[in-house]
Amino acid sequence: MRAAVLRGIGEKFEITEVTIAEPQDHEVLVDVRASGLCHSDLYVVQTGGMGFGMPILLGHEIAGVVAAVGSAVSRLRVGDHVVAAALQPCGRCRACLNGRLWACANPGALDRDPEATPRLCDETGSIGQLQGLGGFAEQALIHENQLVAIDPAMPFEQAAVIGCAVVTGGGAVFNVAKVQPGQSVAVFGCGGVGLNAIQTAALAGATRVIGVDIQSEKLAMATRFGATDTIDSSRVDVVEAIGELTASEGVDHAFVMAGAPALAEAAVQVLGFDGTVYLVGATAAGTELALRTSPAESPILPKQQGIRGSWLGSSNFYHDIPMYVDLYLAGRLNLDDLVSRTIALDEINEACEALEHGGVARSVITFPARS
Repeated sequence: MRAAVLRGIGEKFEITEVTIAEPQDHEVLVDVRASGLCHSDLYVVQTGGMGFGMPILLGHEIAGVVAAVGSAVSRLRVGDHVVAAALQPCGRCRACLNGRLWACANPGALDRDPEATPRLCDETGSIGQLQGLGGFAEQALIHENQLVAIDPAMPFEQAAVIGCAVVTGGGAVFNVAKVQPGQSVAVFGCGGVGLNAIQTAALAGATRVIGVDIQSEKLAMATRFGATDTIDSSRVDVVEAIGELTASEGVDHAFVMAGAPALAEAAVQVLGFDGTVYLVGATAAGTELALRTSPAESPILPKQQGIRGSWLGSSNFYHDIPMYVDLYLAGRLNLDDLVSRTIALDEINEACEALEHGGVARSVITFPARS
């Protein structure tokens, strides 16, 4: 099959032929129909972040059709339409049994035995899969625990982005922050994940939803997705601007979608009483966040504020992915505008450059149905 393989940090994707194994045990062979290009993929390309070895097949926003199943697969059948999730729940530990899939104690349990034939290889040897997925290819071999069957009425392009952008942004709002009607929200970074945080905050009933970015195109998108206010932080002091919008009361929730310490520090400064900052975007190893907790310098202690991480939206994706599909099919979730453009696999390197320079919410690689 054709695939886009990353062979080294900072290199271009190589479009090449890759051999994919037959599914064993709990593995599912998926004909990929759509695969989103995410900032996390770009982060791995540029920095090698997350500690994955090379060569590797990236792509973790996958929608497709089940082509074959291993002998132990019980939840899926050939022909099912599926969405993949970047979490790797073993399904047996205490966290998984309690529905806390993001806290699985044994994520490596879904990998093939190192002594077994690799799932992916070419003439140079085995090829890794980002988070057990690898969607930048015509097919993907994935453990059934990472797949969810969806309504076949759902378009593949829109379904693909649910697997990361939607569950991460929406889950940060619904599952982690648990935004309530009447509350106020600021979202720092209005890319794909940020736009989903904005629209789910509006769905949750937040009465003030503030989008913060430095690109006018993204701020225009934020308004379309439900932001009541937008701030270009390259032109104005964002702390002062949010203070004016909230009559100096601050916001209840501030979501930081990019791993820049300056954004997180600004987010802390715009919180109101009992407010919390949620760190959602990937951060480079060794990044430090300065916290000044004395009342003279920061209101964290007297205003009982907090800072919390949010990993893939604390998603129980077996429940959450079908929920987002239902919201889309009911016309309540905007995923059409999230898909900026569809591209062929051969255009992936150009799409990476467009993503790096901004102005693109999501480019989605599409593949024709296999005969």
